[in-house]
Amino acid sequence: MTFAGLVPLDATNAGHMTTSPSATSNSASAPPHLAIVLFSLAMGGFAIGTTEFASMSLLPFFAADLHIDEPTAGHAISAYALGVVLGAPLIAVLGARFARRTQLLVLMAVFALGNALTALAPGFGSMIAARFLSGLPHGAYFGIAALVAASLVPQHRRSRAVGQVMLGLTVATIIGVPLANLIGQAVGWRASFALVSVLALLTMLLCALFAPRDQAGRSDPLRELGALKSRRVWTTLAIGAIGFGGMFAVYTYLATTLIEVTKVSTEVIPFFLAIFGIGATLGNLVVPRFADRALMPTAGVILLFAAVALLAFPLVAGNPWLLAIDIFAIGASVALGAVLQTRLMDVAGDAQALAAALNHSAFNTANALGPFLGGLAIRQGLGWTSTGPVGAGLAVLGFLIWIVAYRDTGGAPVEHFSGSDTAPREDAPLKRAPPLAPIERSRSEDPVA
Repeated sequence: MTFAGLVPLDATNAGHMTTSPSATSNSASAPPHLAIVLFSLAMGGFAIGTTEFASMSLLPFFAADLHIDEPTAGHAISAYALGVVLGAPLIAVLGARFARRTQLLVLMAVFALGNALTALAPGFGSMIAARFLSGLPHGAYFGIAALVAASLVPQHRRSRAVGQVMLGLTVATIIGVPLANLIGQAVGWRASFALVSVLALLTMLLCALFAPRDQAGRSDPLRELGALKSRRVWTTLAIGAIGFGGMFAVYTYLATTLIEVTKVSTEVIPFFLAIFGIGATLGNLVVPRFADRALMPTAGVILLFAAVALLAFPLVAGNPWLLAIDIFAIGASVALGAVLQTRLMDVAGDAQALAAALNHSAFNTANALGPFLGGLAIRQGLGWTSTGPVGAGLAVLGFLIWIVAYRDTGGAPVEHFSGSDTAPREDAPLKRAPPLAPIERSRSEDPVA
């Protein structure tokens, strides 16, 4: 994972982030470059992405070890997703008055603990509890990391900055997930979750060293809750919660589909997982560039693209080469996450932390909904590839919600938000979120990518 824009951060360029007075005058104590900060934040995404997607690819293995069928084992996926859904808004509100750097460290500590307990779980019940605990920090971490990244770059590069933090998650699908799958096959699925716990501890170290030091949070928990009054916030969240469920419906049962339908050996599964990850990574690199120019139209195109790719899934599942192309396309739709994250920054007013965290609650609602509906289709005897049409239906529903959200914007250009103590009125023009702190000088020379 590489970043351009190797520009040192200072207090004027980092929003609430502050450095010592001597930082700008003493090169030996200069603050870290922007690329290093983004890399540190993305490493947390790498750990989170590894556990989130590896647990799906390892589903056949821990199901067999714990003596349960695979649709039942899918409840472990849903337990993690439920932890994200509940943890993201709760932590965002309760942590509103704490420094963001402190929150990042604590969240990674809880994440490391949850995955360690998963590796040690003696039965399926304890595994469910450990997966729920592991999911609690997920949304809040990404939400805070996205806000930190967006505060360090010019307004027109926010989507790319957020996308680069999300690169940690997508690179995990190329490297972390196939590696975890190989380890799971060679050593046992418990070793894969132990690896994630180590990655979380590494993220804590990087954030402790390089995350900009900031003051205690200035946000009011009640003000954060103001985001829940906005219709635009809810429609944006609904797009992700419904439209993104299709990808999870297919990915959760992909390993079993490859074995039962495509008839490949288990040793080849990591190759297909990496193909999905390459699609997700390239999507997060390319799509945000279009989103910075036309945010909502880009989201609509992604949803339609995903619907077509998911509908094609059962048609190509018998051919490994065609299936690889389709999995690549499905992976590219992961870019919807960064696009909707930026959209929430625009519509949330002063409730930035809660809205950013709720984005991941929405996506993990999709993570629970997709496998659940896909599992129902499989239980009804429709076959492993029935997850494709189920997913396509969810993507189409997400697109219908997108139409409502896009009409609500009116297609009008956005304006800079002047700041207020209340959420924006529903009939007010769509406005950009306020900067996280006063900007004392131009940041036009601090490009990302």
